[in-house]
Amino acid sequence: MRSTIKTINLLKSVLPAALILTALPAAAAYPERPVSVIVAYGAGGNTDVGARILFPKVEKALDATLNIVNRPGGGGWVGWTQMLNAKSDGYTLGYINTPNLTTGYLDPHYKRKATLDSFDLIANHVTDYGVISINKDETRFSNIQELVDYAKANTLTASTTGANGDDHIAMLKMNQKFSTQFVPVHTTGTAEQRAALQGGHVDVSFSNVGDINQAHKNGDLKTIAIMSSKRSSFLPDVPTLSESGFPGVVSWSARGIAAPKGLSDEQLDRLREAFIAGLNDPEHLAKMEEMGLQVDVRTGDDYRSMLLEEEAGVRELRELLGW
Repeated sequence: MRSTIKTINLLKSVLPAALILTALPAAAAYPERPVSVIVAYGAGGNTDVGARILFPKVEKALDATLNIVNRPGGGGWVGWTQMLNAKSDGYTLGYINTPNLTTGYLDPHYKRKATLDSFDLIANHVTDYGVISINKDETRFSNIQELVDYAKANTLTASTTGANGDDHIAMLKMNQKFSTQFVPVHTTGTAEQRAALQGGHVDVSFSNVGDINQAHKNGDLKTIAIMSSKRSSFLPDVPTLSESGFPGVVSWSARGIAAPKGLSDEQLDRLREAFIAGLNDPEHLAKMEEMGLQVDVRTGDDYRSMLLEEEAGVRELRELLGW
């Protein structure tokens, strides 16, 4: 540092100010090299496919390559732990999927030290709202009112894509608020979950719009309620729980982009600008719509508030989750 100051003072004594500026090394523009993005789920899944649709648009805006690194396992926490352990220099990012992220750090059994404050939030990508579906040949109930009435008096099995995920939590919320008696049947993923419903192995399915959109349109199953504040453009014939007389239960699975805490303001601004540009690209939006996935661009306080709302909802269910 002292040698640098001496050099500047010497330059001042013999050179004009304009020439001094050109003599000093310029700050490197971020990013200087490719950026790794950890996807905490396997190749070919919705998160991975969505990332591969989005990234070419972000790369153009960022003027840098984004390399996907798939690190599945632990409900997402294999990848998220790797991301949190990486240097916070702007060259390691990751997709964060909720509620698995939220339940993973709130569940006391795992003793994780991470919190939402461990991440620099860049942008939300997709918000996939929860739905309730029944077998297309079901005769005991045909709409959400009949289902709730029946489930108050009878125990019903309901498939989910895993313990403590959004499907499971939505089911627990229904039981807590409306005295239904849904019993979870956890599956390994969307394909197994849908097969269980269509094969008559479970009574009901709690899933997401993106999982059943096409099956509902094809008549392979019947979706009778969506757990959002308004109807989905993908399922305009399906009423919300609230408009059906069952307010207070909203459920979603969201995924967005984050980094380990510690990015500079300049890096964070640069990344947010690039991802917003990519997220709003018409070709990206069209391809996501084909998949039945709702792009939901949120950044800054708006994104953080959304995740805190979900966190508060999970905390309310601690007793039911056995925490």
